[in-house]
Amino acid sequence: MGDDRRDDWTQGPELSAEQARRERERRQASPEAASPEGGEDAETLRERQRLAQLAMLDRWIDGVLVEQRRSRRWKLFFRFLLAFLILASLTTTLYGLFVVPGSGAVEGPHLGVVRVEGVIDRESRASAERVIEGVQRAWRAPGAEAVVLHIDSPGGSPVQSQRIHDELMRLREQGDKPIIAVVEDIGASGAYYIAAGADEIIAAPASLVGSIGVIHAGFGFQKALDGLGVERRVFTAGENKAFLDPFSEISPEQRDFWQRVLATTHRQFIEDVKAGRGGRLADDERLFSGLIWTGEQARELGLVDALGSLDTLARERLTTPRVRDYTPRLDPLERLARRFGRVAAEWAGLPSAASPVRYQLN
Repeated sequence: MGDDRRDDWTQGPELSAEQARRERERRQASPEAASPEGGEDAETLRERQRLAQLAMLDRWIDGVLVEQRRSRRWKLFFRFLLAFLILASLTTTLYGLFVVPGSGAVEGPHLGVVRVEGVIDRESRASAERVIEGVQRAWRAPGAEAVVLHIDSPGGSPVQSQRIHDELMRLREQGDKPIIAVVEDIGASGAYYIAAGADEIIAAPASLVGSIGVIHAGFGFQKALDGLGVERRVFTAGENKAFLDPFSEISPEQRDFWQRVLATTHRQFIEDVKAGRGGRLADDERLFSGLIWTGEQARELGLVDALGSLDTLARERLTTPRVRDYTPRLDPLERLARRFGRVAAEWAGLPSAASPVRYQLN
């Protein structure tokens, strides 16, 4: 049989507001007329409505609980991820601070390697503090047959280069262990300054070696400001305080003075190279002109002693070639903090503490 039930909301005639009110009053006055089944009273209808509302409420509560569980799972995931990252950072930092690099990796006679990589600067991997610490570790290690400076650097800070060179010369005077510099791709300027403090220098035939000179580079923007109609305002106490300012004129007297500063620094460089290399240097004026040479040319000029690499050195010095890296590990948090501080200083327009004079190949 067909279903005779009828839904007045979807199948009934369209009523005006007044007609709907009268129909509602009629149904309230006649329970049987209000019953779509023709046999259910008002109490039964109310119960059915209550049950439908409860069912709807249950579905809503279930949806809320599902969403809360999903949100809680994501919160737990991100909390565990954050805890993992913090734990990993702490573990890496503690390992870098308290564990000697390469400890337990090599047994028996070996070469104690200290890496000088990148620009030589107080805030870089090739800082004097870090390199000297590595050299002292290798020097004290009983199994290290020699201290090897593995150099791949274009140079950098005069002060940092001088500090490392002086420490190498101090250890050389003790004579307990040979110090050897091995140039990889490049050992120029301040990097060669360091190498000159070693007992022996080895370079590959195609390595770049030398560049014994001093450099200071800058720009002059005073005419650019004039063209833009911008006035530069600098207040100093001392007539020469701002003579290196790129937006100010430089007088001939100031130019001569700064050239003497560079010449003095160059003289220090030359004297230390001669002290380290002794009579092995060729009598050639071009050696200290700032020119850079290949490893093959550098050997002919006495800038290096032999051609080779770290691998060939290990095979020549040891029956069983072994090397161990004594370079102190970088603290990742400290490195990140230094980089952030440097970037923040640049954005704030703060001056850099680095020396404007460089032993560096540009």
